[in-house]
Amino acid sequence: MSGVWKGWLKRKFAAICAPSNSLVVEGRRGAPRRRVVVVAAGFLAVYAAMSGRLVHLGMQSPPESGGPAVRPTASRPDIVDRNGALLATDIKMSSLFAEPRRIVDADEVIERLSTVLADLDVEDTYAKLKSGKGFVWLRRQLTPRQQGDIMALGLPGIGFRTEKRRFYPGGPVASYIVGLTNLDNRGISGLEKYIDDQGLADLQQLGMATAASLAPVKLSVDLRVQHIVRDEALQAMTRFRAIAAGAVVINAKTGEVVAMASVPDFDPNDPFDAQSPDKLNRMSAGLYEMGSTIKSFTTAMALDSGKVDLNSTFDASQPLRIGRQVIRDFRGKGRVLTLPEVFLYSSNIGSAREADVVGIEGHREFLKRLGLLDRTRTQLPEVAQPTEPRIWKKVHSITAAFGHGFSTTPLQTAVGVVALMNGGRLMPPTFLPRGLQEALAVSEQVVKDKTSRDMRYIYKLNGEKGSGRSAAVPGYRVGGKTGTAEKVVNGRYSKDRNFNAFVAALPMDDPQFVILTIVDEPKRENSERAATAGFSAGPMAANIIRRAAPMLGVLPKFDVEIAAENISIE
Repeated sequence: MSGVWKGWLKRKFAAICAPSNSLVVEGRRGAPRRRVVVVAAGFLAVYAAMSGRLVHLGMQSPPESGGPAVRPTASRPDIVDRNGALLATDIKMSSLFAEPRRIVDADEVIERLSTVLADLDVEDTYAKLKSGKGFVWLRRQLTPRQQGDIMALGLPGIGFRTEKRRFYPGGPVASYIVGLTNLDNRGISGLEKYIDDQGLADLQQLGMATAASLAPVKLSVDLRVQHIVRDEALQAMTRFRAIAAGAVVINAKTGEVVAMASVPDFDPNDPFDAQSPDKLNRMSAGLYEMGSTIKSFTTAMALDSGKVDLNSTFDASQPLRIGRQVIRDFRGKGRVLTLPEVFLYSSNIGSAREADVVGIEGHREFLKRLGLLDRTRTQLPEVAQPTEPRIWKKVHSITAAFGHGFSTTPLQTAVGVVALMNGGRLMPPTFLPRGLQEALAVSEQVVKDKTSRDMRYIYKLNGEKGSGRSAAVPGYRVGGKTGTAEKVVNGRYSKDRNFNAFVAALPMDDPQFVILTIVDEPKRENSERAATAGFSAGPMAANIIRRAAPMLGVLPKFDVEIAAENISIE
């Protein structure tokens, strides 16, 4: 209290306590004493109230200097591969904010911040600092060094908030599978987006998604095999000067995607170019005419119809004319071919005649049954919708028989081949672990078991005597089919641009895995001529098998022969 108030109280107290000169009745002698007690009690009450308020204020946390209400960045679960290897996790980062109302000289603040943040947008930052708002973000997710350097500047009205940022230990190795999050740690692509769509986003909004409450999400992907697949795709793209390459490895018994890569790709830790036109997951989001790999389904369709068998023959001695279209073979034999020979020599004419046996409606129905005309059902959001003729005519059926006239994704093609190899069961591909019983529960019988046995024989035969030899790996009994498709440029098929694919299965006595590789617009070494699938995609598949098969539990055997029907092949 001030000296003035103290003096006044002292005088007042003395006046009250001084004896009166007048006569006082004996009954009123206690009144002055009561007044003293009342006044003293009043002062004690005032002092008590003031003391209580001071104690209350002292126990309160000091308000933060500006900024929005504290709202931690949403937590996310770790993502791990099938063996527990870390693919994605949260780390803490500091973000820079400003309180424009406390900024005295915006120009000075910008000038000094620019010494640390060389790429600072001066005009945008100036507009934010002069906005008069209580809070604005200046830079999200600083490095520790940047934060320390800015703190050393000692700028009033500048502060930091701790946020969570997604970190991907493998960098670009599985970028298209794992996906990305935005600055608010929300999934925007890949499995990150799928996890949000399954309820994580709702938990985050309710404040129930804490780091301690979120169990890791395990994928079906094997990071070791994923690394091999991506490495081989990069090598193929470089060696053949291609615009892109990719591959997928699928468990033929469960439909689990063990590895899938597409290059060019991006680093999710620094995704500045993730939206570039060439950054496309070509395995699931790219649509292509898959060329002669589609003959796998044409042959299976003919066999499954029951109208032909492995001993049936087809006349491929002359080109086939359908309206204006003339169907020819590349290096054809010019004679009647057996059904296995049609596949072995990749005869367009023979494949067209196989389709003709089934008919237009039956052909489209079979492709749809194998999932080649519908969008693939899987966890990955980036999946393209196949294209097909609006109305199927005979010419469409004939050209579709050898992989022209409709487009699908490489992933869908591999999934269809899985059904041809595993006894005829089509199952949606999954990037999450799936057991055998669950696989049977979600699968559908799409071809007869005998058709599957016949196709395994034909794949084995082509792996030994046909174009599949380019993917041969000693001891691994690999079967497969090449596909060299001319790309459409300005409405016409180009002789200089190929889309190459190879689909392989192993081991052929009981296929455990299906592998599909692609090389987009490859060129021969030291030449501008387009390379074929047997020259590019086939060897790429062989390299993946050679390096990854032991990790997949497939061991080489050199003394086992696969029993097959006795069919002579020239």
